[in-house]
Amino acid sequence: MIPRAAIEEILYRADIVDVISSYVTLKRAGSNFGGLCPFHSEKTPSFTVFPATKSFYCFGCGAGGDVITFIMKTENLDYPSAIEFLAQRVGITIEHDDRASKDLINRKRVYEMNLEAAKFFRSCLFDPKIGEEGMTYLKSRGMSGATIKRFGLGYAPRDFGMLTDHMRRKGFSEEELITAFLCGKSQKTGRAYDYFRGRVMFPIIDTTGNVIAFGGRVLDDSKPKYLNSSDTPGFKKSRNLFALNYAKDDCAEEIILCEGYMDVIALHAAGFSNAVATLGTAITSEQARIMAKYTKKVIISYDSDEAGQRAANRAMQLLGEVGLEVRILKMNGAKDPDEFIKKFGADRFRHILKQSKTGFEYKLEGVLSRYDISVPADKIKASGELCSIISEVYSAVEREVYIARVAECLLLSPDGIKNDVERLRGKKMREQKKLESREAMNSAKNYGDRVNIDSVKNVAANAAEEAILGLLLTYEEHRAAVANGKVELSTDDFFTSLGKRMFDAIMELQVSDSGFEFSLLGETFTPDEIGRMTKYRLERGQLTRNGIDVLLTSVDKLKKEKLHEQEKHGEDKFAALRRKRQSAVEQKNKNL
Repeated sequence: MIPRAAIEEILYRADIVDVISSYVTLKRAGSNFGGLCPFHSEKTPSFTVFPATKSFYCFGCGAGGDVITFIMKTENLDYPSAIEFLAQRVGITIEHDDRASKDLINRKRVYEMNLEAAKFFRSCLFDPKIGEEGMTYLKSRGMSGATIKRFGLGYAPRDFGMLTDHMRRKGFSEEELITAFLCGKSQKTGRAYDYFRGRVMFPIIDTTGNVIAFGGRVLDDSKPKYLNSSDTPGFKKSRNLFALNYAKDDCAEEIILCEGYMDVIALHAAGFSNAVATLGTAITSEQARIMAKYTKKVIISYDSDEAGQRAANRAMQLLGEVGLEVRILKMNGAKDPDEFIKKFGADRFRHILKQSKTGFEYKLEGVLSRYDISVPADKIKASGELCSIISEVYSAVEREVYIARVAECLLLSPDGIKNDVERLRGKKMREQKKLESREAMNSAKNYGDRVNIDSVKNVAANAAEEAILGLLLTYEEHRAAVANGKVELSTDDFFTSLGKRMFDAIMELQVSDSGFEFSLLGETFTPDEIGRMTKYRLERGQLTRNGIDVLLTSVDKLKKEKLHEQEKHGEDKFAALRRKRQSAVEQKNKNL
């Protein structure tokens, strides 16, 4: 669908270091750049960008590829959409054959549907007859007309098909509406129905202004209270935040993280335009990394009930892992920010923001509130919980500070607290080493390989395949030697299904008019598979011997392993040899 010349021009203009540095803080490491991986939580950088090969790779989680792969993973896009994204970034207009993509429900189409749906919901809210109950509810929550308009709030009528009928008239098909999570289909009647009904609607808008999803709240106490869009081609809830489109311009120093849409809107209306919320789920590592792009500090403002406290503990962990300063807001006399501001006003809320506590102080207060430390048994339990909390702190200086604080609160010796903390740290480190050892053993045997599930069946054959694929992905002369028949190698020689697919794709590009280009593999393979190929290339680049003799040796080893597998499963040895010769003849005829 996208001309190869356009892809090559985009790759030329989209400097990989420049693109990735807008998502990850990179530091120069020799000729390369390193940073914390945006695809998994880590404290020690294992993510590397290689400007010379225009690629990246994480030695921790195995993510890798080129700038297109990076955008696919970061923005949750398919291959064509990632190219379109980069084209827009570098100022290139792509001309492609719309006939080839007319049946594809892509991100752009989802955004078009959502925008039209948002306009529909808004018109319903402001209709005196249709939207009366929705408007009455919003006004009862203290929302002004200006706030309602600023956040694009709307109302989904109780009618089962009003939105669906409207969207059909606008040219959207039933299949598209289902994909965008705007309508469902009855299992009994097969008829389409509006997914959101009888709810006030909150459009979810990304930082570029696209309506990417919706949240809908009931007007009474019925369940579920909130209904949110599921993931679509244009939306992944774990990678977005409500109101970040507004907060991004006013949150360099701190973000206020809330649990719900109403809390965020109340805070913005009161002048706190740096408030955001997750989208109906607990905070994810991806959302934590997003916040780390925009701010230095996050103040968690969750409900004061038990569920809110558990969520706050989880948020503290994830936010701390990406290097953010984390503080907890304690609201006495109200369960959430919306209620607090209504009762006490914005100035009082601003005051308690300044008094927000560190994560450790918050946990310390929680432990001390549960135990009577004047009772020896309770003091021992409190000490055990607090030592366990301190043992998970990475910084030795922080541990020293917290040990002194606990010793002061419990009237115990700092040395005794420190000994218990170090004992717990040692235990956890031993358990972690055992886990890593098991994982390393399994990795050596390819157990748990979700990218190449066949690799565990024959470790030796898989090793030969990886060597061959690494050589072919890296060196033009080796691809040419296979293509012209100087090295006899065919798809049937490969053991794993992934190896077969990779070999076919590499050679198909090699014999094409334009030749091999690594980035074009992204159209056929998943980002995880591209990461695996990047690993193969890196491993070959670290070796000094990569000549034709290495390729021939690896090919010979692979063929022997394949023949051994066939014999082991009962195939006649001579039949296998005849099949091998026949395959070689067919390959030679193909090359003539």
